Amino acid sequence: VQLQASGGGLVQAGGSLRLSCAASGRTFSSYIMGWFRQAPGKEREFVAAISPGGMSTYYADSVKGRFTISRDNAKNMQYLQMNSLKPEDTAVYYCGVADGAAIPTIKSSYTYWGQGTQVTVSS
Repeated sequence: VQLQASGGGLVQAGGSLRLSCAASGRTFSSYIMGWFRQAPGKEREFVAAISPGGMSTYYADSVKGRFTISRDNAKNMQYLQMNSLKPEDTAVYYCGVADGAAIPTIKSSYTYWGQGTQVTVSS
């Protein structure tokens, strides 16, 4: 099982980026998919997650209204559209996969992780 995150980069404050996460090795349509981020010297924190069918989403308060998570089960992909980026959004972003019925916000609930993609927002 592999998760490959991409789409990170350097952007000015107020700009946008779209992260992608490609899953392979199994069909992930029955799994919760999510994004976490880790800034230097800080713990990995929850950003957003989406239910298996895509009908339910959950966001950290810090990104609510600015970020949108989505998925394409036919392609085994999930996405994170990030708008109105702020310098405090700077971090390595990781995609993860979780099992279960309720969307988890703690990293230990996620079974598989991608390698991370760097997002840097300049002021």
